[in-house]
Amino acid sequence: MSNLIVYGGSPLRGRITPSANKNAVLPVLCATLLTRAPLRLIGVPDITDVRKILDIFRTLGSQVQLDEASGVLSLHHQHTLFDAAMHRLPEEMRSSIMLVPPLLARFGVARLEDNVKGCTLGVREIDPHVEVLRHFGAQVERTEGSLLVRRNDDLQPVQHWLDYASVTTTENFVLCAVSAPGTSTLTNAASEPHVQEFCRFMQMLGARIEGVGTSHLVVHGGAELGGGEFRFAEDFHEITTFLALGAITGGDVVVKNSTPENFPLIDRTFAKFGVRVEHADGWSRAFVDGPLAVQTPFTANVLTKVEAAPWPYFPVDLLPIFIALGVRAQGNAMFWNKVYDGALGWTGELSKFGAHVFSSDPHRIVTFGGGQLTPAVVESPYIIRVAIALFMVAASIPGRSEIRNALPIRRAHPRFVENLRSLGAQVEWTSEE
Repeated sequence: MSNLIVYGGSPLRGRITPSANKNAVLPVLCATLLTRAPLRLIGVPDITDVRKILDIFRTLGSQVQLDEASGVLSLHHQHTLFDAAMHRLPEEMRSSIMLVPPLLARFGVARLEDNVKGCTLGVREIDPHVEVLRHFGAQVERTEGSLLVRRNDDLQPVQHWLDYASVTTTENFVLCAVSAPGTSTLTNAASEPHVQEFCRFMQMLGARIEGVGTSHLVVHGGAELGGGEFRFAEDFHEITTFLALGAITGGDVVVKNSTPENFPLIDRTFAKFGVRVEHADGWSRAFVDGPLAVQTPFTANVLTKVEAAPWPYFPVDLLPIFIALGVRAQGNAMFWNKVYDGALGWTGELSKFGAHVFSSDPHRIVTFGGGQLTPAVVESPYIIRVAIALFMVAASIPGRSEIRNALPIRRAHPRFVENLRSLGAQVEWTSEE
């Protein structure tokens, strides 16, 4: 178990260049199996999930060269071979499911471990993926400990309407559709920034995709895909995280941001807690005039709300970051997770700091902020942004705190502690056997 020790109470100040979004990088890595041409990816983060996928590529015989210092990855899948009886896809990583369509298209078969999973966010069913695969003409059967996916002929183009705007299901649809000769359409597609970035990568390879950034995608499949060079943008989650760290500690953190067009709603959500965000010359900065304070809505008899749902709603993954701000800000606010039913159970840990948080139901909580908080030892569930939210609260409180089981942070944020230290934080990793 890896824990974070922090001595809080110091304002964080400085400049940060964030890493790429793992939720864009991982599907892009999976998609590279669709081409035999050489590829060069720039800005690949050195995180555990990336390492797992690259290890699989090496096992399959692909040429893999990663310069960890610069984040430049060279890939060539010219001589890649897959044997469903021998090769296993990474477990403990939900993005493994996006390796299935490329393997299916290239080798006619793929096998997925039955217990593949990611963060413990609640029920995350595999059925939408199975439905997409079968819709394109694949056969999916459950074997002992795994799912076996096969195709006897070419995948067939389809028209499909998702039950809900799932990110990974949308990406899996696109991966299948580019391999299916003809035109496929998807309604109720996810449109998050990382989905758009993934689609731009596919377009760079030569895929014809219409409607990127909308809920309706049209994919013209069957063309041979090529290679090239692709540069990842900074992760909007990490940008927001470091802006929030500056705000909650009363500091001044400036973050590199080449996509400010993704931030209007995030900026307005910051403003609900008295934080003003400015974007200029490729950088973003958060300002706080005095203590954090929940802003009273115009309809004064209702609570200030942060409602999180699929894009273009406020991003669900960022909700814990703003719950941390709500705990510190003077006033009351309601937080509503409209996606996951098990993502707010961790808020009881905030009471160890002395915070007052009321759970309305599995999807909603209310923070009663601004009270006196004290250092604490808290336990994080296996959810990336929750570990960071607990760290944020600890960093804002003078004294020694410990966030246990903070390892999920390493799944998304390389050099997290090193970046924090560059801002003046007193923080270190420690292991408990």
